[in-house]
Amino acid sequence: MKKFYLFLLAFLLVNVYISCFAQSGGMLTGTVLDDKKEGVGFANVSVLNASTAAVVTGAVADMDGHFQIKSPAKGTYLLQISGLGFATYKTPTFEVSEESFSKKFGEVYLKSDAKVLQEVNVQALRPTIVTHPDKMVVSVEGTAMAEGSTAYEVLAKSPGVWVDQDGNIQLNGKSGVQIMINGKQTYMSGKDLQNLLQSMSAENLKDLEIITSPSARFDAAGASGVININLKKNALYGVNGSVYSGYRYNGQHTYTAGGNLNYKYGKWSSTASLDVARRINYRDIYMGRIFNKAGESFYFDQNGYEETKRFAPALRIGTDYDINDNHSIGFTTYLAHTNYDGFFNTDSYLRESDPANDLFVQAFNNNSDISNNGTFNLHYTGKLDSVGTTLAADLDYVILNSKDLGSFRNIYQEINTNAPATSDRLRSQNPNSYNIYSAKVDFTKTLWKNVKLETGAKASHVISDNQILFYQNAGESETLDPNRSNHFIYKENIFAAYTSFTTKFGKKWSVQAGLRAEQTQTEGFSKTTNQTTDRNYFDLFPTLFVQQEVSEAYKVGYKVNRRINRPYYSALNPFIFYLDPYTWSEGNPYLRPQYTNTFEITQTLKDNYTLVLSYGVTKDYMAEVPMQYSPEVTVFQQQNVENMKSAGATLILPVKVWDKWQINNTINGFYQEFLKTIDDRPVKNDQLTFMLQSNHNIELPWGLKMEVNGGYQGPAVYGLYSIKANWWLDSGLKRSFMNDKLSVALNFTDIFRTRELLIDSNINGNFNTINQYQGIQSVRLNLRYNFNKGTKFDAKSRNTNLDELNRTGN
Repeated sequence: MKKFYLFLLAFLLVNVYISCFAQSGGMLTGTVLDDKKEGVGFANVSVLNASTAAVVTGAVADMDGHFQIKSPAKGTYLLQISGLGFATYKTPTFEVSEESFSKKFGEVYLKSDAKVLQEVNVQALRPTIVTHPDKMVVSVEGTAMAEGSTAYEVLAKSPGVWVDQDGNIQLNGKSGVQIMINGKQTYMSGKDLQNLLQSMSAENLKDLEIITSPSARFDAAGASGVININLKKNALYGVNGSVYSGYRYNGQHTYTAGGNLNYKYGKWSSTASLDVARRINYRDIYMGRIFNKAGESFYFDQNGYEETKRFAPALRIGTDYDINDNHSIGFTTYLAHTNYDGFFNTDSYLRESDPANDLFVQAFNNNSDISNNGTFNLHYTGKLDSVGTTLAADLDYVILNSKDLGSFRNIYQEINTNAPATSDRLRSQNPNSYNIYSAKVDFTKTLWKNVKLETGAKASHVISDNQILFYQNAGESETLDPNRSNHFIYKENIFAAYTSFTTKFGKKWSVQAGLRAEQTQTEGFSKTTNQTTDRNYFDLFPTLFVQQEVSEAYKVGYKVNRRINRPYYSALNPFIFYLDPYTWSEGNPYLRPQYTNTFEITQTLKDNYTLVLSYGVTKDYMAEVPMQYSPEVTVFQQQNVENMKSAGATLILPVKVWDKWQINNTINGFYQEFLKTIDDRPVKNDQLTFMLQSNHNIELPWGLKMEVNGGYQGPAVYGLYSIKANWWLDSGLKRSFMNDKLSVALNFTDIFRTRELLIDSNINGNFNTINQYQGIQSVRLNLRYNFNKGTKFDAKSRNTNLDELNRTGN
C-alpha cells in the first residue's frame, strides 16, 4: 500500500511540475464566447497587420473556444475573430515589442449575425444520431416516442443496446455498461437502476452519449463502455418548467405524472423535478430442464406468471452559484422512494423414469419491498485562466436502504397415486443498506500549442450490510433455517489517479494517450459463518486514441484501452435467494473482477456515415451459470468464465429521403466466444450475431410528427446461454398546440408482440430452457404543458464520474 501512495504522490508532483513550467515564449491567448457565455468551437482567429490588414498568422479555436497563437515579430497588430453564424469581431490594435511578448485577451464575445440566421431553414428534421471521434450522440429531445416513455425504454432502443433476461443493460453484445446521468454516475445496477430509469420521464432527456472507448479520465469500470444520459438544460432566465401526465395500458393500467421547475436570478441557478409513477407490469415465463445421469433422465416443466406493482416518486434538486465569472459551486441531490409489491405463481411438473415418482407442485410466492435511495453531490468548477486551465472537484455521498419481505407457499401432489397433497410455508426477510463516499478532483491545462494535459485523482469507500433471515413453517411454529440465513458485511476502498495528454501532429493527426492507476482493497465478512474474503490488487489501465484526417470528408480513428468490471456487491454475498423448492440463486464470495482489452478502428465519412471495427478479449468474464445440485434442483450463480472473445462491426447509415423524412439505420454484427470448464469438461459457446435497428422520423401534415422504430436481433450467446432471434416494431405520433406549449403523444410499443426472450443452454448434456415475455406490448397517451417567463441563458454543465453504486445490484 505504501508503494501506491508514493506512486500517487510522485504522479501528482510530476503533473504539477509539467503544468507550471512547460510553457515558454510569447503567446497570444484568449477564449471566444457567444452571448450565452458558451465557447464558440472552432472559431477562426487571425492576426492582422494593423497597417495593411494582411494576415500574418492565426489559429482555429478548440471546441471550447480557447485559442493560443505564438506572438509574431515586432510590430503593430490586431485580432480578427469570426465564426459561422456570428458577426466578425476585431480587437483594438496592440504592439509586439519583443520576442517574449505575451498578451491575454481574456473572454472575447461574438454576436449572432441576424442576417445569416434569417437565411437558415429550421423546418428540416435534425439528425437523431450524430457520430463524433470519441462517442455517438443519440438525440431524444422532441422525438415522438420520447413522449410518455421512460429513460429505461429509450435506452433499450438505442443503437447496439440490448437488455438481458434479468433487465441488465448490454452494449454491442457485452455486459458491464457504466450508466451516467449528466456526466455523473448513477451508482445503481440491477433493480435499483431499473427503478431509477423507469421513474425518469424520457421527455426530460436531451440526448444519450454512447462511448465505447472512454478515456483515462473515466473510471476504469465498464468493460463495454459508458452511456451518459444528458437531461435537458435550464434554458430560460426567470421561472420556467413543465408539467406532464400519462397513461399506459399493457393489460394493466399504469399512471405517471410529474414536472420540473427552473429558476434563474442573478448568480443563482436552481432546478427541481418531481416524477411520480404507479406502474404495473407482468411476465409470462416457461422454464424447462432435462437432467441426464447414469442412464436416467429427469424432467422439469414449469409455467409461471408474475405481476409487480410499483409506486415510485422521485425528486431531483440542484442549485449553482457563480462566485464570479470563473468560479462556481453547486449542490445536487436525488431522492427516490419505491414501494414494491408482487406475486409469482408457478405450476411445475417433475417427471422421472419411474412414473410413480412424478410430482406436481404449485408455488405461490409473494414479495414486497420498500426502498429509499439518496444521492448527494457538492461540486466546484473553476477557470484558472483564459486559455483553458480548469479545476473541478466533487464530493459525493450515497445511501441506499431497502427491506424485502417474502412469503412462499408450496403444494405437493403425487400425480400417479392417491396420496393426499402436502404443503409447506416459508418466509424470508432481507434488509440491506449501502453507504458510499467518494471524492475526486480533475485538472486540465494547455501546456503549449496543441498539447493539453488532463490529470486527477479519486478515492471511494463503500460499506455494504446485507442480511437474510429464512424461516420454515411460516405462520405456525416457524423456525430459522440456518442453511439459508446469513449476515454479510462488505467493505471496499478504491484509490485512483490518472493523467492524459492530447496533441496534434500537423493538420492530419491527433493523439490522446492516458494512463489510469487504481488500487482496490476489499473485505467480505460473513457474521454467520465467520468466513472472511479479502482482496488487495493494483492495476494500470492505459488508453491510446489516434485520429487521422485522411481528407476533409474521411477520417479514421484508432483506439486501444484496458478496462475492468468488478462484481456487483450482491453477487459477492454468499446468500441463497429462494425462487421455488427446486430453483434458487446463490452468491459467490470468490467471484473475481473481469479485465477487457479492446482495439477499435472507427471510420467516418462526411461526418454522417460511420463504421466501427472492434476486437476484444475478456479474462475471467463474469456470467450466470446454471448448476445442477441434484436431478431436481438447479442453482443459478455468477461465476468466472475462463475468457470471452468478441469481434464486431457497427455501421451507422443515415438516409435522408427528403427534408421531412429521415431514417437512421444501425447495423451491428459481432462474433462472441465463451469458454468455461465444468466438471473437468470444457464448455464452449459461440455465435455470429446480427442486430439491425431502423428509426424513421417523419413530419406529416397538420403539424403531426411520426416516429417508427423497428429492430431485429439474430441468434446470440450470453455466457453459457444461447438466445434465439426476435424482432419488434414501435410507433408514435406527436402533435403540438399553443405555440408548442402543449403537446399530445400517442405511442404503440411492440405492436406485434414479438419481443419474446427465448433462452436455452446445454451444459454437458443437461438442458435448460427459459421462454419469457415481459408485457412490453402497450399503448400510451401522454400530455405535457411547458411554461416560461424570462430570456434565454444556459445553465452550467458538470461532469463527475462514479462507479461504486453501479455495482449495488440488489
